[in-house]
Amino acid sequence: MILQEAAINRLVLWNVDLTLVDVSIVTRDAYAEAFRVVTGRPLVKLVPPLGRPDSEVVFETLAVNGIVAEDDHLPAFLSALASAFADRRGRLSKEGRMMAGAKDALKAVSRLDGVVQTVLTGTIKSNAVLKLKAFGLDKYIDFELGGYGEEVYPKATLLQVAQSRARQRLGTPFTKANTVVIGDSTRDVQAAKIGGAGMIGVASGRSMASELREAGADIVLPDLSDASEVVKAVAALTAPVDSKAV
Repeated sequence: MILQEAAINRLVLWNVDLTLVDVSIVTRDAYAEAFRVVTGRPLVKLVPPLGRPDSEVVFETLAVNGIVAEDDHLPAFLSALASAFADRRGRLSKEGRMMAGAKDALKAVSRLDGVVQTVLTGTIKSNAVLKLKAFGLDKYIDFELGGYGEEVYPKATLLQVAQSRARQRLGTPFTKANTVVIGDSTRDVQAAKIGGAGMIGVASGRSMASELREAGADIVLPDLSDASEVVKAVAALTAPVDSKAV
């Protein structure tokens, strides 16, 4: 992805699961395999993600299955999860789905003046890349600027990490004035509000439109099927700033 760095002054961060794609069947299977590899036992219960990072899901899944977490469990589990998911990447487009309008929305937003798009997701980086690549969505995303599930921070902090990465790379300060999060859960809304970003709620996944509004989303869309409405929302919430501002 080639960026004209001096021109970039809008940062758009997309949630992945149930906002852009749904590959929950493959994800559950990969978690079961990773659990077996790390613990030597079959997975009985997988804690639902509910917008939480993989690092948190791993600890809770170990606990509900009677495993006392030790220092090496998290890195071992995330490594096994990456391997198990990569082994199943051929199933993603067959057993998963791209959310309605996702590709057209990403493409349309990419044409907005001064925009760079990345992800703010609970999924670990390698798996986020595979999820979007399976549906041809990766070409619109600068993965190096994103926040991911192996980074053991609250999602609001991950948002600020992504803003910092973008500033360091592009030389533009990214704040609530020119940063927007697009996601489907109230946790995404909370992260945007706490971390400092505008918020577009998409009622395509975990939370209903009323819940997204109540949580404080600035704009709520039923889904991504109207690309022009997505662009309009992003433009309304991101006012370009002077790259020399402090």
